Amino acid sequence: MSRRFETGCTIEVEHSDENLCAHVALDGDPVIGPGDAVKVHGEPIHVAFGERRTFRRTATVTRANWLERTLTRLTSGLEFGELYDVSFTPRRIL
Repeated sequence: MSRRFETGCTIEVEHSDENLCAHVALDGDPVIGPGDAVKVHGEPIHVAFGERRTFRRTATVTRANWLERTLTRLTSGLEFGELYDVSFTPRRIL
């Protein structure tokens, strides 16, 4: 199996007062595993406030080797904790 392949993809972007999100769906729905990388090609996407748009692009999927996959599995729990560092309080927490 090749470590790298190109495929088409659909990108859905929404920028509203309720959502600011982007989702990428790869054609053929290939399985993406730990450590695999997906790079979407093309110009930067700009969506005005209040809009939801869909784009078609090409993506390159690079499969992780066994070492990259193992390291990703071992360190993923540690990196997940970084998500908890976000705070929306107006004051500084000591």
